Amino acid sequence: MKVKVALIQMSCGTDIKHNIDKAASMVNKAADTGANIVCLQELYTSRYFPQTVDVKHYDLAGPLPNESIEVMQKIAADKKLTIIVPVYECVRPGINFNTAVVVDADGSVIGKFRKVHIPEGPQYLEKYYFTPGDLGYPVFKTAYATIGVGICWDEWFPEVARILSLKGAQVIFYPSAIGSEPDHPEYSSQEAWETVIKSHGIANGLFVAAVNRVGQEGEMSFYGGSFIGNPFGDVLARGDNESDQVVAAELDLKQIREFRDLFHFYRDRRPETYRELLKVVIE
Repeated sequence: MKVKVALIQMSCGTDIKHNIDKAASMVNKAADTGANIVCLQELYTSRYFPQTVDVKHYDLAGPLPNESIEVMQKIAADKKLTIIVPVYECVRPGINFNTAVVVDADGSVIGKFRKVHIPEGPQYLEKYYFTPGDLGYPVFKTAYATIGVGICWDEWFPEVARILSLKGAQVIFYPSAIGSEPDHPEYSSQEAWETVIKSHGIANGLFVAAVNRVGQEGEMSFYGGSFIGNPFGDVLARGDNESDQVVAAELDLKQIREFRDLFHFYRDRRPETYRELLKVVIE
């Protein structure tokens, strides 16, 4: 079975409605080129606000559903798309999640994932804004494939990909917002970012798709580089570092079986020996 996936890599401004309209236009473009599953970038409706601490940014969070999802539901139903829609979710005052909602090809919401790993570092001040996710690591059986989602910092943790793969994910989508490091301005994490995500695809024998924003926002510069990789570690499509782009590729899902017939990582796993991973420190 083959499925075409697309990633919406874009710059964001301060006007939320403009960002939503821009994303909607690009999703429609992806659909018109034959995409089946489309993924938007992390916090796609706004600029990346966690680079500063400001209580006013809590106003960006809202209950679900909201306009940022409903717009995509209409497109999904019209174009027969599955769409991953990242949002800033408010459950009640003081409990806000960095969430990705999965809308299936009939326009219905079939579930959501809440970001589990919340970073805290210079200009990535997310612990002020987000409660760690409480939904575990669900997979979603969409009209086109079984998918998993990890949001940005989640993508650096191999445990996330392994759990999703063991639950049957064929593609893991990683909506992201990653760019410059203010305490190491000479360093770009792009190569490491791509390498670790490709490694998850190889270690688990599945497809990976990571989407990142572009542009200058405040003191931060986001490097794009959205990409799609197969189980063998090949990059099937990659975005540039500065443009609004639809990054798309056709996935031949039978490659999952081909890879796993060659590399028997699941057969040779020994989970009974991994108990030490549950400790914070191993001595």
